Amino acid sequence: MRASKLVRVLTFNVWNSEGDPQKIELINREIIRLQPDLISFQEVVRSPDDDQLSQLVAVLDFSTTHQSDVQRYAPPFLDKFGGGAIATRWPHRCLEVIDARMPGATDVPWATLAACVAVPDLGDLLFIGTTSSWRLNAEAARERHAVTLADLDSRHRTTLPTIIAGDFNAAPDAASIRYLTGLQALEGRSVHYHDAWAVAGDGAGLTWTTENPNAAGTISQMVGQSRHGCRIDYIFVGGWDAHPKARATVRDTKLVFDQPVDGVWLSDHYGVCADIEFSVA
Repeated sequence: MRASKLVRVLTFNVWNSEGDPQKIELINREIIRLQPDLISFQEVVRSPDDDQLSQLVAVLDFSTTHQSDVQRYAPPFLDKFGGGAIATRWPHRCLEVIDARMPGATDVPWATLAACVAVPDLGDLLFIGTTSSWRLNAEAARERHAVTLADLDSRHRTTLPTIIAGDFNAAPDAASIRYLTGLQALEGRSVHYHDAWAVAGDGAGLTWTTENPNAAGTISQMVGQSRHGCRIDYIFVGGWDAHPKARATVRDTKLVFDQPVDGVWLSDHYGVCADIEFSVA
């Protein structure tokens, strides 16, 4: 007989302090409606004057960690562009924090957080929240970042399949994403994670698109095209080869925060939400 549990995972880039002043309150309202269990946030501002993380999970009794809670220093641009954060329905402890800056990506203030989450009835789960380099010409840095994520998982993985969620700033055909999904090797190495959208999403799943008025200006500046859209936000699930004694079956994946709420577009990204059924023997 196998013990099983349905876990809802959410990843969302909240776009630091940009946008409508009401957005954090509205995002909180939507999170309460969605009732996720594990959340990976990107670009979350944490300062004496503005603690977005506590506002994002207000009313919810969640365990939270912002990168500034576990880093001994503040990377450049952190105050402006915010940092990485995770929030979990069940208690978690942060195992490791990784500075994402590297050659070719020195202007990335967002750290990667790895946490052990105590899932009732099932045991410990490794949850990794991350963001990679944003520049269009920084795929080499994103490749190194993807390898770093796999190494991070190998150091801390548990019986339950690992969840890696965040803003990867790369389309599904990019080398960094192909590496994580087992479609190509990097540095003579290979791994395999399930892309939750590819398993159970409906349609293209574009998360950064000119259809979103908050993204249109940045896309015009960076891409230089009037119409553009790509899927750059992901939830990855560890596979059988790394977790032979457990399963994680993606039951449903959908876009969230992809429509205005009370007339307000909540970010320059759309979020991704996946329902994943975990089971152990």
